[in-house]
Amino acid sequence: MFTHLNRAQPYTLALFRVVIGFLFACHGATSLFHAMGGGNIPAGTWPAWYATMIQLVGGALVALGLGTRIAALICSGSMAYAYFNVHQPESLYPAQNGGEASALFCWAFLLLVFTGPGAVAVDRLFSSRAATAHEERTAREKAPAVPA
Repeated sequence: MFTHLNRAQPYTLALFRVVIGFLFACHGATSLFHAMGGGNIPAGTWPAWYATMIQLVGGALVALGLGTRIAALICSGSMAYAYFNVHQPESLYPAQNGGEASALFCWAFLLLVFTGPGAVAVDRLFSSRAATAHEERTAREKAPAVPA
C-alpha cells in the first residue's frame, strides 16, 4: 500500500504547492486590488503593501513552480513576520489572535523550501534543459579529437 503512496508523493507535493501558492496569491490580490471584499492598500505603504506584493507575486511563483524554494522562503519569512509583529502581541495562541492563516502559510511554505516543487513545476523544465546541455557539453569535451 505504501509503495503506491510513495509513487504519488511527487505529484501530491506538486498539487499541495499549487493550492498553497494559489491561495496565497488570492490573499494578496484581495488586499492589493480591493477584490473579493478585501481592503485597498495604498502603494508603498510599509509593511502592508510590500506584504501584499510578496503574497501576490510569491504565491504566483510558488503555484507555477518557478523559483519555488527561494519564493517559498521569502513567503514563509513574510508570514513569520506577520504572525510575530501583528498577531502574537494580541495573544500567544493563534486561535485567539487571528493568526491561524499566517502560521499555517508560514509552515506550509517552509515545508516547500525543504521539499522542493514536486513533480510538475516550471523549475523542472529549466533544470532538465540545463542537465541536457551539461551532458552534451561533457560528451563533446570527452570526445576524441579528429585530425584534420
